[in-house]
Amino acid sequence: MRRPILVLLAAALVGGCQPPAEEPASAPAGVELPTPEMPLDAPPQEEVDPGPPTGASATATDGSCRSQVGEAAAARLVERCVMVSPATHPPCNVANPCALIQGEIDRACALFDPDDRPAECGA
Repeated sequence: MRRPILVLLAAALVGGCQPPAEEPASAPAGVELPTPEMPLDAPPQEEVDPGPPTGASATATDGSCRSQVGEAAAARLVERCVMVSPATHPPCNVANPCALIQGEIDRACALFDPDDRPAECGA
């Protein structure tokens, strides 16, 4: 019973002593290697999200309420949203689209009795 274990152990030790695989040789100077192509039968690859835009283009294309209506108007809308929303985590944030914030205001104001609505619902 011990011999098969010793043989396997010896084989594993000898196999672990093999030299590392050689790296593919680089092309000589002046020779251009062909661009690798994805095989036709390869599974579909996931798209990589480039992440949020940065810099000056971020304010123009990020879809935030701040970029849609400006800092002051977005801040007023967010303040109204916070005042009326009963949600524990409402979408009242200038980074969200204005339509989302206004939708939360409309939803929250619909919960109030028409005679007892806060002033923020009429603004």
